[in-house]
Amino acid sequence: MKKLIIEVRVNEYAMRDGNVHVPWTADELGRDAVAIRQAGAAVIHFHARQDDGAPSFESADYVAAARAIRNGTDLIMSPTLGQINVGGDQERIKHIVELAQHPSLKPELVAIDTGSANIDRYDVAAKKFMSADKVYENSHETLMLFCEEFARLGVRPVISAWNGPFLRSGAALMDMGLIPEPAYALLVHCEGGLLGGHPATTAGLEAFLSHLPADRQIEWTVCCKHGNLFPVAMQAIISGGHVSIGLGDYDYPELQQPKNAALVTEVARLARLIGREVATPDEARAILNL
Repeated sequence: MKKLIIEVRVNEYAMRDGNVHVPWTADELGRDAVAIRQAGAAVIHFHARQDDGAPSFESADYVAAARAIRNGTDLIMSPTLGQINVGGDQERIKHIVELAQHPSLKPELVAIDTGSANIDRYDVAAKKFMSADKVYENSHETLMLFCEEFARLGVRPVISAWNGPFLRSGAALMDMGLIPEPAYALLVHCEGGLLGGHPATTAGLEAFLSHLPADRQIEWTVCCKHGNLFPVAMQAIISGGHVSIGLGDYDYPELQQPKNAALVTEVARLARLIGREVATPDEARAILNL
């Protein structure tokens, strides 16, 4: 049975009101990286953050974070591009370009969201949107530019898909030769009032899988923004997919403020229940042909 790649979405833009263990600083990311690697993670997805938790878009902060991660681990690094908070295509990838200048810090994976979506959250109890003007825009022109630039840098684009149409656009980029095979596709489920993606249900995952191109080599993984991933994670493990989990997406009050490493330990335990071992970073590199 193919080994399971565990990716950890360690911090995103999460604050600490729900879980005090969200890592922000470079030192905290470095310590978290060591812990999740020991627990069985192969990939770390991270955002640079300031000391107070505010997002940072400075290349120097990404270099510091990547250096802290690399100093203690051999994890595959996958820094963010920064959603709607950064203006302009070149601005969104400037830190990737900077990291690629340092051979030991060059990202091996970078997720590109292959479509556009409304990302306002809806409060069911109050019957209103918490905001009403947040649009995450990714034109095909932007996506092609990203893929071409990443090819020049030797960085693998990840298809980050919030719904079926995102996967269809990702398949088109593969057809154009802009995303090499085997592709790595992140299937982004959404809960907690975020309506832009498929729900974290059996039907939600099946809808994603029905849009995976049958004539392409694709390894796929699942995450859940603002919701508990474990029900879908177990389904993915059984179905031959991979798992991308972390405090950046959800604080897991069900587990009483766990650390990221505890989430990895639990995913690895579930995998081993059905006889599926977890991949080391080097084994994940082989699976993805990095």
